[in-house]
Amino acid sequence: MTKASDLRAKTPDELKTMLRELQKERFNLRFQRATGQLEKLSRIREVRRDIARIKTLLGERRTSVAADAAPKA
Repeated sequence: MTKASDLRAKTPDELKTMLRELQKERFNLRFQRATGQLEKLSRIREVRRDIARIKTLLGERRTSVAADAAPKA
C-alpha cells in the first residue's frame, strides 16, 4: 500500500504511469479471482485504494492549476 505522502513527491507523469500499471494489475487480479488462482484476496482492495489515491492527487493538482490560472477579481 502506497502512502499519499510518497505519491505527492511524484510528478504527474509518474503518477499516470503508476496508475496505468495498477489498473493492469487490478485487471489481472480480477481474472485470477474468477479462475480461482488468486491467493491473496486483500491485494485487490489494496490496488483499488492505491488507484483511488492517485486519482485523488491528480484531481487535486488539476484543480489547483485551474485555480491558479483563473483571473483574480
